[in-house]
Amino acid sequence: MSRRAVLEVIALGVEDAVAARDGGADRLELVTDMAADGLTPTVAAFAGIRAAVDIPLRVMLRLADGFGAGDVDQLAGVAGELRGAGAEEFVLGFLRADGGVDLAAVERVVGEIEGCRWTFHRAIDHAVDRDALRKQLDGLPGLDTYLTAGSAVGVDDGLPTLLAEAARGGEPGYEQRLLVGGGLRLEHVARLRAAGVDAFHIGGAARPEGWGRPVSVGAVAEWRGVLDGG
Repeated sequence: MSRRAVLEVIALGVEDAVAARDGGADRLELVTDMAADGLTPTVAAFAGIRAAVDIPLRVMLRLADGFGAGDVDQLAGVAGELRGAGAEEFVLGFLRADGGVDLAAVERVVGEIEGCRWTFHRAIDHAVDRDALRKQLDGLPGLDTYLTAGSAVGVDDGLPTLLAEAARGGEPGYEQRLLVGGGLRLEHVARLRAAGVDAFHIGGAARPEGWGRPVSVGAVAEWRGVLDGG
């Protein structure tokens, strides 16, 4: 528990971004269309948020619901446009129909964002073999984080997996930071922190009134206080 915990908050627009920052968020994940579990925002939306806040932004690269890459050339083109607009960090993750990682699609997109840091998102929670996925991605440039609940259905079910993966930190395929999110609640934090987890991701938890309302400064501040030991 030596490192200050990172708090990442999902932001859909400028109002969310400002509220999350004011509540103590360290970083934002930028998406649109949460009905599809978060898709790539427009370049204009990214630019507006970038102008409004000065904390790090990780931009989702996902064009349709599900974990298939879809049109990889289109996806790479969108990634290039966002990078050209100043995006420096990204979120992505693609699976084949059989549940294995779509390494070709990941490598194609990662090639477009060369020099940028990125998160492999909760596609890992839907993979047929988490360990194999990690080892296949090991060594890809820029990959520094896995966003995971440990289970496709959320942290309640995934906690044993998260604790086991935290204990493997530093092994091949496990050097990346664990960013825990997906049904994450405040009562999970103490056990995860005790296991060495130091990065947390919230979306709905930052919006007590639901996804139809913006991020709450107070809700984010409550998480910040808990993560800081308050």
